[in-house]
Amino acid sequence: MKFKINTSWKTILQEEFDKNYFKELIKFIRQNYNENTCYPKENEIFNAFNSCSFEDLKVVIIGQDPYHGANQANGLCFSVNDGMAHPPSLKNILKELHADLGKPISNSGNLISWAQQGVLLLNATLTVKAGSPGSHQKQGWETFTNAVIHQISTKKKNIVFLLWGGFAKQKGKNIDKEKHYILTSGHPSPLSANRGLWFGNKHFSKTNAFLKNNGLPIISW
Repeated sequence: MKFKINTSWKTILQEEFDKNYFKELIKFIRQNYNENTCYPKENEIFNAFNSCSFEDLKVVIIGQDPYHGANQANGLCFSVNDGMAHPPSLKNILKELHADLGKPISNSGNLISWAQQGVLLLNATLTVKAGSPGSHQKQGWETFTNAVIHQISTKKKNIVFLLWGGFAKQKGKNIDKEKHYILTSGHPSPLSANRGLWFGNKHFSKTNAFLKNNGLPIISW
């Protein structure tokens, strides 16, 4: 099993890769991928980074862990492979996008086009055992993704952080609010959305307004 990550991120994160916790995490991942069905595919574990270079980064969206159903997860939070049905949270994201910007709801739930424009679609935990949500939590991924957020906060400026739900808000505690633009709302899951905590947040238009005001290319959501 080989892990490949975009050179721009490898430079930023090399210190984490050299730490004991990360070496133990990789041992855990290798063993689990050898013994069980896990998602996403091995070559897509770092897809969020490989699809969005550190230089191009404009927006960060934080998820929890990958979808645990067959052929769903593709290494980007909230995103599914082409041809897969939209999970409930993704349905609500696309509904809000339609309400906010009038964008037609796509048949594809693959958000790779967002990533390629500078949106880091980062799950807090990058892998999961099939049919077992949260199964790879507390093995080191959370420490790693906290370090990713810290590096972004420290080394970049004017990044838009979209923190959806309590979990993402917790992950965002160490973001420098003076340097970056943070938008929060309820989670797009039906549990939260049906209580009025998601719809109407207009995060997509607010993100583009901020980017435009700072002379940065907007995202074609």
